[in-house]
Amino acid sequence: MKKFDEYQGKKVLVMGFGISGINAAHLLVKLGANVTANDKVTPKNNDIVDDLEADGIKVITGDNPISLANEGFDVVVKNPGIPYDNPLVAAFVKQGTPIITEAELGWQIFDGHLVSVTGSNGKTTTTTLTQLMIAENAKHQVKYAGNIGISFSKIAEDLGPDDTLVTELSSFQLLGAPTIHPHIAIITNIFSNHLDYHKTRENYINAKLNITRNQTKDDFLVINWDRDEWQKIAQRSQATIVPFSRLNKSHEGSYVEDGMIYWRGQEVMPTKDIRLIGPQNVENALAAIAAAKLSGVTNDAIKKVLTTFSGVRHRLQYVMEYQERLFYNDSKSTDIEATEVALQGFDRPVILLAGGLDRGYTFERLVPYFKKHVKAMIVFGECKDKMKDAGNQAGVPVVESENAITAVPEAWKLSEPGDVILLSPANASWDQFPSFEVRGDKFIEAVEELTGKKEQ
Repeated sequence: MKKFDEYQGKKVLVMGFGISGINAAHLLVKLGANVTANDKVTPKNNDIVDDLEADGIKVITGDNPISLANEGFDVVVKNPGIPYDNPLVAAFVKQGTPIITEAELGWQIFDGHLVSVTGSNGKTTTTTLTQLMIAENAKHQVKYAGNIGISFSKIAEDLGPDDTLVTELSSFQLLGAPTIHPHIAIITNIFSNHLDYHKTRENYINAKLNITRNQTKDDFLVINWDRDEWQKIAQRSQATIVPFSRLNKSHEGSYVEDGMIYWRGQEVMPTKDIRLIGPQNVENALAAIAAAKLSGVTNDAIKKVLTTFSGVRHRLQYVMEYQERLFYNDSKSTDIEATEVALQGFDRPVILLAGGLDRGYTFERLVPYFKKHVKAMIVFGECKDKMKDAGNQAGVPVVESENAITAVPEAWKLSEPGDVILLSPANASWDQFPSFEVRGDKFIEAVEELTGKKEQ
């Protein structure tokens, strides 16, 4: 952690009691700030409030009182999920108070080598693979943090100038990170996500591009080269562009040709040796390889990681095999594109469990994938009728269920030896579960109850 005096004597409001918010509040005290912490929900765990107050932090819960906008705060550190049209946030925007996220705070105190990953899909897997690859050859600490569920600023506190941090950054985090400057930035892909928050696709793209906004020609932007639009987006960066591609050969980066992965024209390994399934994980591997090679990682280290790493929890996570059925937990697939790529990863018949929060869109785009890969569907949640319509268009049998838990025994009844039972909802979880992690965990528990086995 580097010396950072900008907050000495400053009055700072932290909005949101998530992991990142709590860590940010305690860190700001160490940095000399006068801190107020606010959450519109009163925590059930009193220890959270007690710990904050014991550190000299003023705590306000149960509301986001608009009166806080009149208390002269110098900076607001906002939970990324709180929208900018929140009345209190909007008041701070109107009066010109700087609003940052915890990712910006983490960057401000970080004193090492930063690699940052963003994108619509594949962020967590790419972040994890990149960290594992760099760590294989490293003489110093290599950690990961950010949207992966670990506070950026908390990890940054413990790292020195020779250490490396690989961060997963969401569009929400990047909106409040105006000075962040990774030496290596990765954009896995850009689809049309979170438009309820960003309002327009261009706003969403601009938020993603904050990852490269401060880069120079001495830095690197590793970006997916498989769509013309993404190639054009790359032109908006000042960094040295390093493409990765599953479909287009480019000697400037990593690519696939005849089943072999190459880095700048040199063989690395066959794609068939990657333990993770699906074309999307070939893309994630290509992105991680590019970042690893730019960091001086050897091919042997890359091969070791890609032949042994079996996946991130909730992202096409293999759960178990039981009576010749394979169970997969892909609860992190909270949009249509993620479910598309998940289905393409299987060459067996799929019993698909899908549904969740209704964000207003329909699922016709999934119909060709249902026709090709799906044997039957179990649908649930607010959007189950829309999901059912898509299944009917594909000619796939559809059964309604209450949620991802009750769907498991229903899927079992429809399955036969050789089938895959896949939770890949294509929707957020918030209509029935507090997070996709909880949804995935509950799915696994239901599988364990059905089979009498523990996840493998």
